[in-house]
Amino acid sequence: MSPINLISTLLMTRYFYKSLLIFVLVFSTVCSFGQSLIKDDLIKNDSKISSLKFGVNYLSNSVFMGRSDTVRIPVITPNIKYTFRSGIFVAGSLDYLPNSKSKELASGDLSAGYDFDLTDNLDGSVSFTKSFYNTKSPLIASSQSALVNVSLNYDFGKIITPSLSADYVFNKQGDKNDIFLSASLSHAFIATSLFNAKDILIISPAATLNTGTQNFYDSFLVNKKGKNEAKTASLNKLMAAKRDDLAKFKVLDYEFSVPVEYKIKHFIFTLTPTYSIAQNKLPEDISTELSNKSKLFNLEMGIALKF
Repeated sequence: MSPINLISTLLMTRYFYKSLLIFVLVFSTVCSFGQSLIKDDLIKNDSKISSLKFGVNYLSNSVFMGRSDTVRIPVITPNIKYTFRSGIFVAGSLDYLPNSKSKELASGDLSAGYDFDLTDNLDGSVSFTKSFYNTKSPLIASSQSALVNVSLNYDFGKIITPSLSADYVFNKQGDKNDIFLSASLSHAFIATSLFNAKDILIISPAATLNTGTQNFYDSFLVNKKGKNEAKTASLNKLMAAKRDDLAKFKVLDYEFSVPVEYKIKHFIFTLTPTYSIAQNKLPEDISTELSNKSKLFNLEMGIALKF
């Protein structure tokens, strides 16, 4: 049995939590052999000053909790963020779909939040995001109108960093809201002075487990994919039988990513390949308008200026 099939089997059995604990121990042991070339304090010190950051990201395919459309949807996202010295921040972004026939903006969002350090090893963030979606947006998350996020990260002796994140998502009027909980493990390998006396390279391999409800399906499939009254009525009938199931808390997907960040002077270059494996997808008679692939790969790259 391949490693991917083995992990999938473990997640779907009653021994999931025991398997997750074993995974944490093994991952911690492996990471303990990797040693950062400089102290992580360089990253924390960089966040204790006021800063303005703006840039643009390119995503090869829009994937939400392991779900994607039947066609590949690349996304270009210009974004801006201002962080005060206190840790309070405000940010905004726009999503443009270069392959869209309408050539219109698909979505945008405005957010405000607070980054904080509780101890030398424990930090976190709270934020509120208001989302705006074009009525023709093909993005699966387009049922969302706003969300509240709380996240915590703990650095275990600069060996491994477990993270927990909780989202309460407000879906559009008439749809039930969603709750997402995510747990991840990561380790940052850091190197300096590669090409310049003040440059920094950070590579942070991570494994993430996403869980939650799936009410977002309702609005997306009925409102976005129902192209005529007959199809909308048909989808409504199919979804009515599944709405109680969508409100149940389940494993949605697990992801493996390797974020790479290179900083030189005011420039920040990022590259993040992500491999996601979806769980508990809807039956094919309902999700025919979505991709039937449960294993997806996407790539995000970006460039930003920070002052």
